[in-house]
Amino acid sequence: MDIRALTAAYAVSPQIDPEDLPAIAAAGYTTVINNRPCEEIPPSHRNDVMQAAAEAVGLTFVTLPVRHTTLNMDTVSAQKKVCRDAVGPVLAYCASGTRCSIVWALGQAGDMDPDSIIGAAAQHGYDLSYLRAQLQALGKV
Repeated sequence: MDIRALTAAYAVSPQIDPEDLPAIAAAGYTTVINNRPCEEIPPSHRNDVMQAAAEAVGLTFVTLPVRHTTLNMDTVSAQKKVCRDAVGPVLAYCASGTRCSIVWALGQAGDMDPDSIIGAAAQHGYDLSYLRAQLQALGKV
């Protein structure tokens, strides 16, 4: 398990295992977001397995698959709402944590300056510098 806290309220991770969920709950996370589409995941890590394991330890589990076709502002808004409605810190995971970081970054445009967004991601190994112009444009909307 490789949890990378971009903020005190939002962390990302590469793929987690069902057995990781008790430790995630013990670490104080209250909501887990799966950003991986089912077709990428082996049966042992599919949504139903992960959701059952998460709920068994009191975590809220949300599936918001991110593909090229769903990496849009609707998905960004949905993920931002899940984070806003969460009663504690959120952990989002995908294959590497990159998609979770991108969705978070786009959702922060206008709330944080682009340098802070890019810096928070870079501090944890995610280079989102290519999003600078998009973050600036979204911040002006």
